[in-house]
Amino acid sequence: MSDVAPTAYESLIQFLYQVPIGLVQTTLDGEITMINPMAAQLLMPLAPEGNLSNLFDVLQAVAPQLRVGGREAMAAQPPGAIVCEALRLVLPATAGNPSQTLSLRLLRLDATTLMASLTDVSLMVLQEQQRLAKQLRDANRIDSLTSLPNRTAALERIEAALARSADDATRQFAVLFINCDRFERINLTLGTSAGDELLRVMAARINGTVRQGDSVARASGPTQTAARLGGDEFVVLLDGLRAGDDARTVAQRLTEVLCKPYAIGERPVHLTVSMGVVVAPERGATAHSVLQDASLAMREAKRAHGARYCVFEPLMKEQAWRRGSIEGELRRAITDGQLFVVYQPIVDLRNGRAVGAEALVRWRHPERGIVPPIEFIEIAEETGLIGRLGEFVLSEACRQFVRWAAELGAQAPLLLSVNLSRAQLFEGDIAAQVATALRDSGLPPAQLQLEVTESLAAQDDRIQARLHELKALGLSLALDDFGTGYSSLASLHQLPVDVVKIDRSFVSQSESSAHHRVLIEATLKVARSLGMRTVAEGIETTGQSAILQALQCDKGQGYFYARPMPAEDAARWFVAHVPQAEAVCVAPAL
Repeated sequence: MSDVAPTAYESLIQFLYQVPIGLVQTTLDGEITMINPMAAQLLMPLAPEGNLSNLFDVLQAVAPQLRVGGREAMAAQPPGAIVCEALRLVLPATAGNPSQTLSLRLLRLDATTLMASLTDVSLMVLQEQQRLAKQLRDANRIDSLTSLPNRTAALERIEAALARSADDATRQFAVLFINCDRFERINLTLGTSAGDELLRVMAARINGTVRQGDSVARASGPTQTAARLGGDEFVVLLDGLRAGDDARTVAQRLTEVLCKPYAIGERPVHLTVSMGVVVAPERGATAHSVLQDASLAMREAKRAHGARYCVFEPLMKEQAWRRGSIEGELRRAITDGQLFVVYQPIVDLRNGRAVGAEALVRWRHPERGIVPPIEFIEIAEETGLIGRLGEFVLSEACRQFVRWAAELGAQAPLLLSVNLSRAQLFEGDIAAQVATALRDSGLPPAQLQLEVTESLAAQDDRIQARLHELKALGLSLALDDFGTGYSSLASLHQLPVDVVKIDRSFVSQSESSAHHRVLIEATLKVARSLGMRTVAEGIETTGQSAILQALQCDKGQGYFYARPMPAEDAARWFVAHVPQAEAVCVAPAL
């Protein structure tokens, strides 16, 4: 037995010195009675002078609570009890040595002895930090409303697709930029909660249509990603395409799927989308520039009345720059008084005598001269300036109408019609604006007529309420561009209008198309049955004038009778052509 005991003790000592865990035996006061090499190595950064006589002294800087506990607290623990468990000790970095994290476990062996174990958990802490950082990055790349990847993730995926395309010239990809048409109407009429639900359903449809897999994890092969950029904007990345036409196929399929009715709440919701498509971006492109190009193409789709997709072309950039330039100049034109009004006569088709005039906004640029309305009206609508243009034309026309009444007497117009833009009609105080224009100019409400487009008048209950508010002022309403919007002859009686204006697109084909003549005749008959007056726009030939007369349209206007004229010339025209004028139509439009 005496020969075996020393061998076992020596084996134990050898184990303690070789085990890859730091072991330190101390008294209750922390005096070290045994320390293995691993513990000495781990503690040396805290004892640069090599003084490892007391564990609590060595750990004072990183674990002062051990010293504060004192001998009494240690002694209160029974033998075999764990004094502290997995205490993290962060060792500061030194020259040539990075920061370390140790885990300390302190056990009371008996009445006078403590045993401490030390483990280097730096790698484990680093891995945990990396895991948490990855979770945070992924959370910051997911849209909370739809659970789709967000803008950040989409940009990353586009950037990766650009890099793969640069390495492999045969690899193609496309980006589809999706935006809802008139989404604000949903939020205004049904509420934001319904709008949020609609976006979630849209996200599900997009996901199902592109058959997307894991959209957040990176992939090296062909991949399809659907993401929400924010608001009512989505993007789809189609990477690894066989041919560019595949992108058009997906775009068409997405357009059809997203334009189907949505079951939101208790009634179906109808919504359309506009989409811009970028196929095989040019070399040197960035993820941001690709999205910008796709956005430009999407806006072109909106200009074509939405519910469609448009493929990006480089010319769109030049056009966008020009529109931006015109916007800035138009803002200055409004404030600097560069806008003015011209008037185009309207005639009574029964006798050919002038009964009024339509007022059109014009822009006299200080350097470029007269800017055609086609170059700035659409931009004014896109940028929200159309409301200010409409307000200017309404105010100026009302004042001119009153001046004509004073100057021309019996030959002055008797009815003024003003075209309201979408922006004006959506403003909550439009009725107050009109009332102010009437009061400031002195024009009686009964002599004012407001024009709204067919698509706007038939839009929703809120617009209908605005129209009734305007009619309550004592004025009348005209339905402009009839035949091009959302309503029909069957629903014409539901609109609070007094006059129907036949769109010029029908009038221009009245001589050559029996179909268009039948449509015009049907519209005139329905309008007469409802007690509504009628006006034909865009009459340019003797034949068109004769057809409208034969169909018993009340009034007409167009180049066949007179071109738009400044107020002074229009006044002379009335004196020369009108014994007694009956009406004036005014519109900030083409």
